[in-house]
Amino acid sequence: MGFVSDAKKAVALVRKAVNSRSAVIDVRRTLATAPKHPPLHYRVAVYFADGAVNMYQMRQWYKPLAELGRTWPVVVLSRSATGAQALLAEDGPPVAFVPTVRDLERFIAKQDIRVVLYVNQNTRNFQMFRYGRRWHVFINHGESDKMYMTTNQYKAYDYAMVAGQAARERLSRVLWDYDVERRTLDIGRPQADHYSGTLPYPPDDRTVVLYAPTWEGDRPSAHYGSILTHGEALVTALLATGRHRVVYRPHPRSGVVNPEYGAGNRRIVAALAAANAADPTAQHIFDDGPHLGWQLAAADVAIVDISAMVYDRLAADKPLMITRPADAAAAIDTHGYLSACEWLDAASAPDIVAETQRVLDDPDAVARLEQWVQHYFGDAAPGAATARFHGAVQHLMDEWDRWYARSVEETEEDEPDPDEAELDDAVEG
Repeated sequence: MGFVSDAKKAVALVRKAVNSRSAVIDVRRTLATAPKHPPLHYRVAVYFADGAVNMYQMRQWYKPLAELGRTWPVVVLSRSATGAQALLAEDGPPVAFVPTVRDLERFIAKQDIRVVLYVNQNTRNFQMFRYGRRWHVFINHGESDKMYMTTNQYKAYDYAMVAGQAARERLSRVLWDYDVERRTLDIGRPQADHYSGTLPYPPDDRTVVLYAPTWEGDRPSAHYGSILTHGEALVTALLATGRHRVVYRPHPRSGVVNPEYGAGNRRIVAALAAANAADPTAQHIFDDGPHLGWQLAAADVAIVDISAMVYDRLAADKPLMITRPADAAAAIDTHGYLSACEWLDAASAPDIVAETQRVLDDPDAVARLEQWVQHYFGDAAPGAATARFHGAVQHLMDEWDRWYARSVEETEEDEPDPDEAELDDAVEG
């Protein structure tokens, strides 16, 4: 049994190496024909050390970064070949492929990068932290109450851009000796100003239900995924009514740890296809596209796991339900929205039709959601979050100017006066 397992791992490693090598060739070929990066052009960099599997963390920032780039040019420092390949193939910011530390050093030496943004906690972030005289800022890839949002790794960054008051309270509650007031900058949810994608079906009288489960997690405390515990049962029930349209958007990492979870995901996709074949007017959607926005706006009700999708939907100010993890070891922060949300237990998943109707008919739902939207994101009016995002970057640029001026002044003070230097030389002579 161990031999078979080792053989599978060896095959996987070889396949990974071949794919990586192919990606390197493709990236270098693409960059060879692209315009060269102008020297001293970029002021903001996004450091991304991950491969294609985690592109969802970058995609949501494309449009906010494009808007930011009109004021401060932005470049992505991509360390992985498959990540760079995906970035170059999509409508994202300019890309610098810097797979080695030497490549990274050569590139930043030719630029005037003052702010470095990080969308995740990849351990290779520390390779960028070595470079001072610029701000290292964690911007994350979504707002949530997951344990990931209070990791002590926040302390490694000079600043963190957070959604709002709920994030600050969360960090203050968990992290020791962390100056939340000074080191966090509220920006709301800039992505909400740039909802993307087009509706893939003509609207009709069906009730649209978005089901967006997260992946299975890599440890018990992060077992938030619901495909096996809730998903198959609730999708089966919704498909059977003829009155609902399911928009199924699973996490792109579904099944990477647990093959059974991946198999459950495939069964749901197959069930949607079978339902569409039986009734082409149903137009159920399996959504694995790069754009997030139309799903949040179009769904009458959303069913999501504990993940950033809770707060993406919350920002849309529309009804949602959250699956309660079946694993008792899963960490749940009940200090925030999860203390007052509409939970969906696994035992209630087969009764999802009645459960969703109950939520839709709740007269107090709108008022409750508005209160939580304000708590998590502050002013959610169109354009407000973008303005705060740009204001946060402006603050960092102003701080950079202040510290740079101070360092130049201190350097000049340390340099010997030319006349005194000549006198010293004469005395020594």
